[in-house]
Amino acid sequence: MINRIAKKTLIRLSKQFKAVAVIGPRQSGKTTLVKATFANKDYVNLENPDTRQFLQEDPRGFLAQYSKKGAIFDEAQRVPELFSYLQEILDDTNKYGHFILTGSNNFLLQQNISQSLAGRIGYLTLLPFSIAEIGKKIPKNSEELIYKGFYPSIYNNKRPETNLWFSNYIRTYVERDKNNNLIKLIVP
Repeated sequence: MINRIAKKTLIRLSKQFKAVAVIGPRQSGKTTLVKATFANKDYVNLENPDTRQFLQEDPRGFLAQYSKKGAIFDEAQRVPELFSYLQEILDDTNKYGHFILTGSNNFLLQQNISQSLAGRIGYLTLLPFSIAEIGKKIPKNSEELIYKGFYPSIYNNKRPETNLWFSNYIRTYVERDKNNNLIKLIVP
C-alpha cells in the first residue's frame, strides 16, 4: 500500500470531530485509507444489500451494534436516512472519531450530511494519488504520467493496459450515475 499524505489530516479530523466523512471519486483509495487508519473499528459496507436492508428496516437495532465502539460506514450515501439517526448517537457521546463515513457520490453525501450532522462532522476529500505519493513509481516522462494518471489501482496492481482500465472505469462511472439519476445533475 502506498502511504497517503491525507492520513495525517484524517487523524487530525478524527480528534476534532465526532464523525469524519471521506469523500471523493470512486477508486481513489477511500476505503483502503480508512480501514488502514482505523483498523480497530468495525467495517460496514453499505453496498451490501442485506446490510443495507437491515439498516433501512431497523435503523435503531442496526446502529445499536456500533453505538459504543463506533464504526466505518462505507458508501454511506446509499442509506441517506442513516444521518438522522447518527445525529442522536453523536449528540449523546463525547467520543471523537466515533464514526467514519465514506462516499463516492459527493453531491448526495454532502447534501444529506449537511442537513443532519452540521458541526458534528469533518470532511476530507480524497483524490487519486499525488506525484509525491507515487514517489519512486512515477513514470519517467510527462506523456506516460498523463497517460497513466494517478488512480491507485493502476499503481498498486501494475496494470499494463491503462487505456483498458480507464475506458471501463469511465463507462461504469457514467452508467452507475445515469442509473441513479445523478447524471441529470451534471448534464441537463
